[in-house]
Amino acid sequence: MSSTTTDHQLPGQVPSRVPIQSPVDDRGRLLHEDDLAAQLALVVTRLEAALADLGRTPAGLAEVEVLTTDRIALLGVLDVLTDRLAATGARPHTRIREVSELDRPGQLVALAAILTPREGTDMSITQPAIRAILPAATAVQRACPERVHLPGDPGYDAARLPWNVAVDQRPAAVAVPHTVAEVADVVRAAAAGGLRIAPQSSGHAAAPLEGRLAETVLLRLTELTGVHVDAERRIARVEGGTLWQDVIAAAAPYGLTALHGSSPDVAVAGYVLGGGLSFYGRAHGLATNSVDAIELITADGALVRTSAEENAELFWALRGGGGNFGVVVAIELRLLPIADVVAGMLLWPIERAPEVTKAWAGWTRTVPESVTTSLRVMSFPPLPELPPFLSGRRIVVIDGAVLESDERAHELLAPLRALEPEMDTFARIPSAGLLGVHMDPPGPTPAVSDHAVLEELPDAAVEALLGQVGPGTTTSLLFAELRHLGGALGRPAERGGVLDTLPGSYALFCVAVAPVPEAATVGLAHAAATVAALRPWSTDQHVLNFAERHGVDPASAYDPWAWARLRSVKAAVDPKGVFQANHEI
Repeated sequence: MSSTTTDHQLPGQVPSRVPIQSPVDDRGRLLHEDDLAAQLALVVTRLEAALADLGRTPAGLAEVEVLTTDRIALLGVLDVLTDRLAATGARPHTRIREVSELDRPGQLVALAAILTPREGTDMSITQPAIRAILPAATAVQRACPERVHLPGDPGYDAARLPWNVAVDQRPAAVAVPHTVAEVADVVRAAAAGGLRIAPQSSGHAAAPLEGRLAETVLLRLTELTGVHVDAERRIARVEGGTLWQDVIAAAAPYGLTALHGSSPDVAVAGYVLGGGLSFYGRAHGLATNSVDAIELITADGALVRTSAEENAELFWALRGGGGNFGVVVAIELRLLPIADVVAGMLLWPIERAPEVTKAWAGWTRTVPESVTTSLRVMSFPPLPELPPFLSGRRIVVIDGAVLESDERAHELLAPLRALEPEMDTFARIPSAGLLGVHMDPPGPTPAVSDHAVLEELPDAAVEALLGQVGPGTTTSLLFAELRHLGGALGRPAERGGVLDTLPGSYALFCVAVAPVPEAATVGLAHAAATVAALRPWSTDQHVLNFAERHGVDPASAYDPWAWARLRSVKAAVDPKGVFQANHEI
């Protein structure tokens, strides 16, 4: 059985894993060939029987993993599993992994599961993996006193919580170092004990790590922050856990800004290492191309500086290769001399979505590279904390930035304004204000998502999108978003890194709020259905900054030759696989 992703396995796996259940009879013959719903019902029955053989019930399930060759089809029949689990009182975390094939031709699904420990069980006695991990985790704690939290410690639960609070991270330990020296101490101690290390700043894209951290130290950089702006050189030196809002605030007094994202509380490091899409992107390219130098702690605990002149091959890999090579403790970014910008949003009720979306799609094919916008079809619950123009409403919004004079910007926006939006906030604003234009959630939010890159957006594609989220539909998605690509985003950068360009014309990003597991299941189904509806116009490319679900093959973000070179750098820099990124090389 081959999979699009693999979990790193260390010796001494916790012996609470239920054997994989398949839709076969006692003689090993496949039943219900090519019938996904029937196969799923059978493996659920077999799972219950396997639990009974262990003297357990479904209520003892901690996690259920569904392996399938057709993720989209599975989401349509997933209630066969979820309804049965609910009926038995089980509330496990459920995740889906798409695989290229299963054990037998015609087999479409299999189930794996993990049990919670029995109540009152002495974990240190009955679970050899815990016994093996605990000394190593304790050694990490001794190496960096008061900065490392183990399971059961008072600060563990708060420290392991990512920005996306729908993700349940349960690492062997959480380290929250305050200095570069403490980062190095943690790395050396963890590596010496055979533990892996997962660097994390804000944790916006933490979902792919869920269920993979049992033998990993989660190294949170939330306390290693700071910005120094060299205004003369237009360079910002940013410490490893710093958020974009702090960088933009530090640069603004000098009339400077950066290729930041749409959210103020995203950390610079994860965004830049994954590429980085900005509302300045069509004019200036991916944010990773603005990096002049990166400093990181490697697997041996050494502080290494990389640039075009120093450790150039590693510098190439870092710019788009994610957190696979070490713990990034500082980044030097080139800033843009932009003190103010024409930016804002246009808003219409959902009934106008067909007209507005088709008009925007046509408009994006004509505008110059100075214009970068997105279109979102949004659905808001009736919450009192939302402003009246959002609360309980379904709307379509166009927002972004225009790097032109006021007169030229007015001319470029005229075709959209001719559609008579209900609200129009486009105006010249201080560049720091661009961080608030997209109305991203102001704090940690439970969410699930799916994503695709589109090569084109003809009327038929617009109709397919609105068939999922447009007027008259029912959806759990908070938004389905199209970001306009092209321009400098599609051109290779001089002396760029592994991800210096992003082919494609639009990035599709579908997000649902998921405060409870049931909402996550429904949200993922609606996001996947929307992505599937746009598949005829999609490429095989992924933007890893947007790829937050399990099962995304990281190789899909790179050209084949770049992926091979990236793996070669990983093998040279981290041969033992110490570092565990959310998208692993």
